[in-house]
Amino acid sequence: MLDIALKVLKEITDHSYKAYIVGGFVRDYLLGIKSKDIDITTNATPKQLKEIFLDSCLPNEDYGSVIVEKNGIRFEITTFRKEVLYDDNRRPVEIKYIDDIHTDLLRRDFIINTICMDNEGEIFDLLDGRLDLENKIIRTVGNAFDKFREDVLRILRAIRFATILDFKLDKEIIDAICENKHLLKNLSYQRKKSELDKIFTSPNRNYGIQLLLDLGLDNELEIPDLKKVLDVDITSSIGVWSILNVTNIYPFNKNEMELIEDINKALLLNNTDPMALYKFGLYVNSVAGEIKGKDIKNITESYNNLMIKSKSDINIDSESIMAILDKAPGKYLKDIYNDIEREILYRRLKNEKKEIENYIIKKYYV
Repeated sequence: MLDIALKVLKEITDHSYKAYIVGGFVRDYLLGIKSKDIDITTNATPKQLKEIFLDSCLPNEDYGSVIVEKNGIRFEITTFRKEVLYDDNRRPVEIKYIDDIHTDLLRRDFIINTICMDNEGEIFDLLDGRLDLENKIIRTVGNAFDKFREDVLRILRAIRFATILDFKLDKEIIDAICENKHLLKNLSYQRKKSELDKIFTSPNRNYGIQLLLDLGLDNELEIPDLKKVLDVDITSSIGVWSILNVTNIYPFNKNEMELIEDINKALLLNNTDPMALYKFGLYVNSVAGEIKGKDIKNITESYNNLMIKSKSDINIDSESIMAILDKAPGKYLKDIYNDIEREILYRRLKNEKKEIENYIIKKYYV
């Protein structure tokens, strides 16, 4: 991946422009962490980049970035710029293209995200980002109060980076968060959820959650049940959201909403019970079990020992049932299937066609 990125840089520099990999990829590279996203910064304008990469696309001309795909890898290439004015504590109203990488770095959020790499793989660290990596600390580029007022999303990004990297927050950042956290109301719920998802899925999740609590962000983010998450050992973000009970506030897609609803139903059941496992599946019962502090190994073993895992596993079909009873299709078929399911799941009936036929004749044939 890095080799391809360096080739992209060379294509730009071969046209007499400056270009660097910047941000998270370089930071993670120095920390020995695998990273998927590579951001490139250059003094070439979007128009000039389009002339270099003929198949590139321009998602947002006002933002000054171009998307280039090479070998199935997506690169976002952004022109050096200075952000003149911010609106609604989120996005710059106006940007100005510049020719100086140092000035471009000054507009960025955190010092650990300002380390650059050139097309030879050499590291350029103009703002001493490596020192912050060594000290395991998150500091803003410039005044933290100004940075958070410009873009309030940076508050959650600070928590996210501290969580994922297991870094401390600089005192100025902590003070600035406490001063500006009320501005989170200006941030969309979708943006807030996106950052919280990354915190909740981190192996270091409890540290991040404790930071949110210590800084009083649970109130600002409208997640008053956040403290409850610390009482359980849970590995999925959807399980955390199930505990938080905020589906009426935060945006969830259809799949997420169905999972949360099923988990909340499964919380009321015995998660090793065959019917609960059959109805809601292993994942939902495992998450519910985690929330209740149950042994997931027992839940998994119980699921693996189910006689059937879906209706299609039952060794009889609707046509056979209708033939046995000499009846046309009707609601009775569903009732019989539900009955057979339960009998098989609780091992009172073998899942063999002849056994099932005899059961139907004995119970339903009139």
